[in-house]
Order: sequence, then C-alpha cells, then structure tokens
Amino acid sequence: MKETVVKYKKQIIITASVILLQLIFGFDPKFTLINIIWLFF
Repeated sequence: MKETVVKYKKQIIITASVILLQLIFGFDPKFTLINIIWLFF
C-alpha cells in the first residue's frame, strides 16, 4: 500500500486539490476534465 501511495503521490495530491478547488469555487466541468487529462498523461 505504501509503495502505491509514494508512486502516485503527485496524482493523489493534485486530485485532492482539484476536488478542494471545486468545492470552494463551484463545479467547472471543463476545468476538471483538463486537470484529469493532464494528471494521467
């Protein structure tokens, strides 16, 4: 489990921050889609 967290630490942090920003500023589908695409490539 720990190796997985270390391997995907950047993705986990970015995903968490994106979700947090969505909650603060309201949901923006385009922004979310861009971030998800950027995250996995």
